[in-house]
Amino acid sequence: MSSFAASTLRRALCHFETAWLFTRSDFKTFIFPVMITAIIGSPRHDPLALCRTLCWLWFHLFQFNVSNQSYSAREDAANKPWRPLPSGRISVEDARALRWGLLLFCLSISSLFSLNVLISSTMSTVLMVLYDDLRLSHHPIFRNLCNVAAFVTGGVGCLLILSGESSLDGISIKAFSCTALVILLTIHAHDFADVNGDCRSGRRTLPIVAPEGSRIYMLCALPLLSFALASLWSLGPLCSIFFGCVGSLVGLRYFLFRDEIHDQSNVRLYNIRVLD
Repeated sequence: MSSFAASTLRRALCHFETAWLFTRSDFKTFIFPVMITAIIGSPRHDPLALCRTLCWLWFHLFQFNVSNQSYSAREDAANKPWRPLPSGRISVEDARALRWGLLLFCLSISSLFSLNVLISSTMSTVLMVLYDDLRLSHHPIFRNLCNVAAFVTGGVGCLLILSGESSLDGISIKAFSCTALVILLTIHAHDFADVNGDCRSGRRTLPIVAPEGSRIYMLCALPLLSFALASLWSLGPLCSIFFGCVGSLVGLRYFLFRDEIHDQSNVRLYNIRVLD
């Protein structure tokens, strides 16, 4: 019995590690920004509700990543060889079967909260199909639109669960709209560090199509967006200057430092900038 229990525990830990590897790289780009946005926008901060919200978001990210990575194993072999598919922890066929199981699971747990949370989950599923099965992930414009929509649907679902409300108020809608606009206009910031893998997979991202122009764009767009948002939210002069300086610093780094290691650091700074 002890041998059976030890073997079962090892298999369970192996499965948990596989699930973690599917989502590991997206905590800083998706989980943290969405959760922090929801926490700031929610009037309620109950620890149990916070745990439920985090679990709901993680399972939806897990669903999306299993689907996406089942189509991008060749690209991940170059960019992220530790992921479950290129490292051989799971096959493409098993990953796609898991994807459909997670779809049903996510819809089921969403139905336990409210109709609007279920709608958010359904929209996330639709986006997943558009992004992966209809190959919008290879289109430079529709890919960005899908990513922004995924952020919004995830954020709306999290805020509804965390706040316990059935709908969003005007401030929350304004905040999500601003964040979505910033991400839409600058989301290719994540693509600079993945140029090599994207080239191998045939994906046409802005840093590949316009390598110089995309960096000039980041240099100009980040400070302009920073000052525009500071004005929209009526920040004081000192906060506005600080806000603009942070955006300018990140944009300048994208323009000056162009190797893969610096681009990975730039992405982390960009994510902090989005959280601001």
